[in-house]
Amino acid sequence: MKWRQALGILYDKRVPFKLKGKFYRTAIRPAMLYGAECWLTKRGNVQQTSVMEMRMLCWICGHTRRDRVRNEDISDRLGVAPIEEKLIQHRLRWLDMSNEGPVRSGTLRRDSN
Repeated sequence: MKWRQALGILYDKRVPFKLKGKFYRTAIRPAMLYGAECWLTKRGNVQQTSVMEMRMLCWICGHTRRDRVRNEDISDRLGVAPIEEKLIQHRLRWLDMSNEGPVRSGTLRRDSN
């Protein structure tokens, strides 16, 4: 995967958490959510995606499960919103675009006065 090329930034302890969170939001999350508008949104799929995200965020912060750090604390430290909200936003944005309908040429008429 492409995000593996960024291991130097994500795993370096000298890089601030806010910068790691910004990099995650701009580079990694869009790759994870690519095509999310068309996914089936079953509870299991959403939970699996959120587990994947939290594992990655814990890894970025350098925590393990033994550290027993709450998910909300890690998300707040990196400044990252839950992925469930982002999935909903992606689907709603796609729905708004699909409701506009296709633009057809020649359907507009001029009034002849």
